[in-house]
Amino acid sequence: EVQLQASGGGEVQPGGSLRLSCAASGFTFSDYTMSWFRQAPGEGPEWVSSIARAGGTGVYADSVKGRFTTSRDKFQNTVDLQMNGLKPEDSAVYYCAAKFLYESEYAYWGQGTQVTVSS
Repeated sequence: EVQLQASGGGEVQPGGSLRLSCAASGFTFSDYTMSWFRQAPGEGPEWVSSIARAGGTGVYADSVKGRFTTSRDKFQNTVDLQMNGLKPEDSAVYYCAAKFLYESEYAYWGQGTQVTVSS
């Protein structure tokens, strides 16, 4: 059974930090690009970041560049999102997703974890 289990969400004050983690199982993790998306109430999903199968430097949406960092652990089959300098507009449900090799669509999605940035 394929699972993407996201965790680490919560409530934090503006300027604070959170670290999200997504644990993958049931598929060959190293074959998949891993990404984070978010969705705020009343809005469509927004791509946040992606990291290639081999890891390395991630790519980011302009809205989070310089504040968020994604990483992956090939031994633990996890992908993380370190979020610093959080702003109220970062509040959303965050989802991890997996895309196989060169396919355009994401094959697997996690259940989401809520991030709330509020004073």
